[in-house]
Amino acid sequence: MPQVFDVERLEKRIPMTVAVHISDRQSASCVETTFTEDVSSRGARVPSARRWRLNDIVNFESLPGDFRAKARVAYCRPHPDGYVIGLEFLEPNGRWVVSTPFGSGKPLQG
Repeated sequence: MPQVFDVERLEKRIPMTVAVHISDRQSASCVETTFTEDVSSRGARVPSARRWRLNDIVNFESLPGDFRAKARVAYCRPHPDGYVIGLEFLEPNGRWVVSTPFGSGKPLQG
């Protein structure tokens, strides 16, 4: 039986709806348009019509603005309209809706 560990989130998520495109890095031709449910400077929770595998790498693109990121699927759970995925930004580029505070040098606590 696998062990389950409670992991404290480093940063609180903010409920926010942002239009985004997500796609599989292997077949970027299949782009899904969806909306975030919550966001942080390190990732987002996004509904998806398809089932994703843990650690899949996803192209993430904010429709308003210039934010792009390679993201890792941290979880994929059933949702009334399909699935919901937790994404961890690995290679963010551009301005996201939430910024990491500067100056402390410490990880954010949530």
